[in-house]
Parts: sequence; structure tokens; C-alpha cells
Amino acid sequence: MNKTLRAFVAVEISEPLRARAGELIAALDGSAANVKWVEPHNLHLTLKFLGETHQRQIADVCRAVERGAASVAPFHLEVRGAGAFPNAARPRTVWLGAGAGAEEMVLLHDRVEAELGELGFREEHRRFQTHLTIGRVRGGKRGQSPFVQSTRRAVPANGDGPLFLAELGALLKQHADFTAGVMTVEQLTVFSSRLTPAGPIYETIGTAKLM
Repeated sequence: MNKTLRAFVAVEISEPLRARAGELIAALDGSAANVKWVEPHNLHLTLKFLGETHQRQIADVCRAVERGAASVAPFHLEVRGAGAFPNAARPRTVWLGAGAGAEEMVLLHDRVEAELGELGFREEHRRFQTHLTIGRVRGGKRGQSPFVQSTRRAVPANGDGPLFLAELGALLKQHADFTAGVMTVEQLTVFSSRLTPAGPIYETIGTAKLM
């Protein structure tokens, strides 16, 4: 039987950044939104999602990541700025962005992606955007009124309207300049991800040093 791993490449974040991200999550969790927040120990900066990968490819994947990482020197990355995809007005994925070091992250991504492309992994056509996912929106909280109060008028709090989760969007705008801190990016990690009812379980299957 073919056995695969759900794999991805990421930058692990420092403990001080985890703590600061937790503070932002606590501030945003006061909204009427039903958000699945990422557990602090699972926070990471995803560089490349590989999807279901056959175990016999894993060694080649790790070597490709090593080659990509070795072509970029270690650098400092500032994690700052709260936002959401597709935007703060209609938040679906909540994230922390990047300041200084964002261009180096793009370069690192591109080098790793090029190496993985040689193994047949699909390359993204969009420019990589550095972000730390901290939550995914599921809907409105149970027991809440069907309306949330915005600064101007009550707006629908259901998944059908374009103004859904206006309260969360307002909080994101309030924290648009949130600063989590600065870390040194000097290593990449190849993770496997196992989905469980309690949430994903990540295991390290390889690391690669920046040179």
C-alpha cells in the first residue's frame, strides 16, 4: 500500500513571538466571530505546502529544501501587522504580517520552491506573501444576537452577507500596527501534519540551515 505524508516547509517562530501572537489572539477573541485559533505551540510561518507526499520522496524533499536554504544567508524578520484574507472587511484567515525581512522571506521561498519544482511539485504563480496564520473563521458564535454592532449601524452576523464579522474586522483594523517582535531566520523545518478531531499534530521530518 502506498503511504503518504501531508507535508509542508516552514519557519518555526521564537517563543517570545509565540507569546505576543497569543496576546493578539486574546484581544481578537472578544469579537462575535467563531474563529478556530491556532494553538501557540503550532504557530509557524509556512513557506511551502506540499500536500500528500509519498514517503519515498521525503529524503529528496529534504535534500531539495537543504539546497534552497543553503543559498540564502540568515536574516532578521520582523513580525508585525494584523490582517486577514481576503481582507479585514471579510476576514476568513486571520494573520500577522511581516515588516523588515519580508523580501528575504520571498527570496527564501523562491529558492526552495525552485528546488522542489525539480521534483515535480507545482510552483505558485502568485508572489509569496509572508504571513503567520493565527486563526480561521468558521462563522458567528453560538448564542450571539444575529446582529453585531458596528460603529455606524447593526450589520448581519451570518455567513451570507458581505458585512459578516464586521466586529472582527474592526478589531483587526485597530491592531493593524501590532508588533510581535523580531526573530532570526536561520533554519527551515520540513513538517508532516496529521489531522485529528482535536486539531493538527505536526512532526519534524527534516531541518535545513540557511548559509
